[in-house]
Amino acid sequence: MKLDTSACGVYSIAPTPFLEDGAIDWTSVDRMTDFYFEAGCNGFTILGVLGEASKMDAEEALALASRVIKRANGKPIIVGVSAPGFAAMRSLSRKVMDMGAAAVMIAPGAGLKTDDQITGYFRNAVEAIGSDVPWVLQDYPHSTGVVMSNGVVKRVVTENRSLAILKHEDWPGLDKITTLRGWEKDGSMRKISILIGNNGLFFDFELDRGVDGANTGYAFPDMLVEMVRLNKAGKRDEAHDLFDAHLPLLRYDHQPGVGLAVRKYVLQKRGILSTAAMRKPAPAFSAETRSEVDYLMARLAKHDPRAKV
Repeated sequence: MKLDTSACGVYSIAPTPFLEDGAIDWTSVDRMTDFYFEAGCNGFTILGVLGEASKMDAEEALALASRVIKRANGKPIIVGVSAPGFAAMRSLSRKVMDMGAAAVMIAPGAGLKTDDQITGYFRNAVEAIGSDVPWVLQDYPHSTGVVMSNGVVKRVVTENRSLAILKHEDWPGLDKITTLRGWEKDGSMRKISILIGNNGLFFDFELDRGVDGANTGYAFPDMLVEMVRLNKAGKRDEAHDLFDAHLPLLRYDHQPGVGLAVRKYVLQKRGILSTAAMRKPAPAFSAETRSEVDYLMARLAKHDPRAKV
């Protein structure tokens, strides 16, 4: 099943489970795959930044993709394929699509400055992976250092018919959503799916602005699923109330560096991961940080029983 511009709902960004010695924890990989779909996710993404893809070799990446895609049994899996060169991007893309992946995710390469450089990069990327491969454009300037204006996104969408989804992570970015949706309405840009990232930190208002769902790694994907459901039902206040209850934990685990350690710890507490281990080099996860996360979880549990672990 390949994704297209009708994609909507929640596509979580998955971490890669590791054992304390750094080996991939295959038992947790299986449990995690089952968990995302049981939580109501439409699919999920592997081998992104959250998946510590840069710490894995090519054989491990393919082994992980194969395991997850088989376990998903036909449900959509997106695979991050961003790489310093197009040869590696093409190789991984073709192999995972042959395994049954639903799409690949591509971020702009480092050092791109001008509009022509950015749009040229994505034309070259599509030429490398093949125009038959649907892909997700990751627009996260705070991580990539590449700023894509509204007009640049429009050019990339227009020039590359295989682009199915925009992973919107620009910040501030609410008006960007409105502008892109406006161009779709007046016919000056074709309709695409817009899923948000940034840990869902602005998901309440991003839904109000018309996004199709989330493509982010918050450790309560079931909450994100409920947010989409409430929004579609027109229950705006209920959606915002749910979001507000989770906001302190969302904010805390959005911290650069330690954020992934926090998310893995929460997933461990929820019984999904056997350990919260990250591969080295990894940030310290202090006893004080752990205590603060426990405190936030306990407070959240007063409003959302999913946090009672």
